[in-house]
Amino acid sequence: MTELPIASGARRLTPDERAQYQRWGYVKNLPLFSDAAVPRLQAEVTRLIERVPDGVDVNRINMWHKANRWYYDVCRTPAILDCVEDLLGPDFYQWGGQFFVKKPGDGSVVPWHQDAQYWPLTPRRTVTVWLAIYDTDPSNGAMRVVRGSHLSGEVTHHEVQGEQYVLEQEADPASIDPARVVSIDLKAGEISLHDDGLIHGSGPNTSDRLRCGLTMRFSPTEVTADRTVWPTFEVSMARGEDTYGRNPHAKAPGGDAVPARRFQHSSEFP
Repeated sequence: MTELPIASGARRLTPDERAQYQRWGYVKNLPLFSDAAVPRLQAEVTRLIERVPDGVDVNRINMWHKANRWYYDVCRTPAILDCVEDLLGPDFYQWGGQFFVKKPGDGSVVPWHQDAQYWPLTPRRTVTVWLAIYDTDPSNGAMRVVRGSHLSGEVTHHEVQGEQYVLEQEADPASIDPARVVSIDLKAGEISLHDDGLIHGSGPNTSDRLRCGLTMRFSPTEVTADRTVWPTFEVSMARGEDTYGRNPHAKAPGGDAVPARRFQHSSEFP
C-alpha cells in the first residue's frame, strides 16, 4: 500500500496513559495519521465500504484484515503496534477488523455492553483500537464508555428488541454510573484503545455528518479461542512470536477482497 503520513505527535504511550488504561479501561486522542493523510484515508475507506455486497450491513461484517491487503497494512502501522505492545507486551496477534459507520441522521443505537461477552476467548484480554476516519463527537454518535467498569468483572446482560438496536443484548442499567460516562471524542486520524471488559455503547447520529471508525482487535498469544464455538477463528501475528501455538494462523491477504459475512476463514480470500 501507499504509506499514509504519520502525525508528528505519534508516539508510544506515556507511563500515565498506561496507568490510565489499567485504571479506567481506555485511552483516547492518541495522534496517529497526519492531517494530510486524512483525505486519502477517507477516500479509501469510502471505496471499500461501497464494495460491500448489496443487502449486507457493513457494521455486521468482520474479518477485513483477512480479506483486504490495504486494511491489513493499516493495522500493521508501527505507531499502532507500539501502543498495543505497551499494553499487551511483545507477543500479540490480531483476530478482528471491522468498520463502524453511522450515516447522517442514522437512528441506530449500540446498547451498553461488554465486548468480551460475545467472544469465546480465554483469558479475556483483548485491546480494541478505534481509528477515527472522520471527527466523532456526541452529535454524530461517538462511542461512550463507563470509566473503570472493566474492573467490575462480567456484568449481567438482558435481551433488547427494536430495529434501532445494533446488538441484541444490553448491560444491566444498574451497572451504568452516569457520573462515570465519558464520550470518546476523536479527531480524524486519531485513535483510542479500550479494554474488552469496558462497558460502552453509542447513541444515534443526530448530525448531518458521517461517523466512521476502523477497528482492530489484538490479544496476547496466550489467549485461546474455543473453536467449538468459533470454528473459523484464526490469528494474524502482529508483533513478536507465537510460542504457545494454541490457535490456527491465518494467511495474510494478498488482494483487494471485501468480507461478506461476520465470520470468515482466510482461505475464502485471495
